[in-house]
Amino acid sequence: MVEYSELFLALVITGAASGILAGLLGVGGGIVIVPVLYFVFQSLGMGSVEAMSLATGTSLATIVPTSISSIRAHNLRGNVDWNLIRQWWLWICLGVILGAALTSKINSALFVMLFALIAGGVSVKMLLNKKQSGQVKLPSPKTQKIIASLLGFLPVMIGIGGGTLGVPTLSKFNFVMHRAVGTASAFGLIIALPGSLIMLFLGTTPVGSPVGTYGFVNFPSFLTIVPLTVLFAPVGVRLAQKLNATALKKVFAVMLFLVSIKMFLQSVGL
Repeated sequence: MVEYSELFLALVITGAASGILAGLLGVGGGIVIVPVLYFVFQSLGMGSVEAMSLATGTSLATIVPTSISSIRAHNLRGNVDWNLIRQWWLWICLGVILGAALTSKINSALFVMLFALIAGGVSVKMLLNKKQSGQVKLPSPKTQKIIASLLGFLPVMIGIGGGTLGVPTLSKFNFVMHRAVGTASAFGLIIALPGSLIMLFLGTTPVGSPVGTYGFVNFPSFLTIVPLTVLFAPVGVRLAQKLNATALKKVFAVMLFLVSIKMFLQSVGL
């Protein structure tokens, strides 16, 4: 069993790192928070499936204030496409409601595997991604609705924000990187707010959950992580404006790939 002081330190580092990454790469922080909370809750004696459910709900709750901080900072720099947000928000919400309701009622190791596969795929995409240039080219309105729904459905099931899938998607449509990151930050809020509320009020508190857990949200972890993510998200935005993020993206992609492998092996009992 890990000492509580070590767990607290892990949460503090996670909060700072997720805030910076949320601002810098638009990933919402959940891509870091979920695996850390997943292992933290297991170290406290929870089973892997129950730990994943609690990590998912808690992560979504932390993304709400983080996204607001990131959106404000990006919007000041003109990096949020509000026209696209107006077109997509309803369909994202519909996907969120379906995904969160499903997750709150079904505990399955498949969610652990799903997270591992998506994280692995995103890491490879980040490593191989080339700079996009040229005019934005969106697909047909019907295809956009499907994409927006999936951007709500898939992330909420595994506790991540909109950036993990949103940034690569927008980049595919020739959004410049800074604008893709800023717009995906708004996706994160649209996903996390209804998703976390559904998991809080509809989720059944997992067996063996730490003190302060309600539904699928552990409030001590939430209160430890959130102040740091809010504080450091604008730092990440400033870094995105001033620094070449290519090398950092590759380092993060390698780290994410290793985490995805570990979680995938655990999901299949290895």
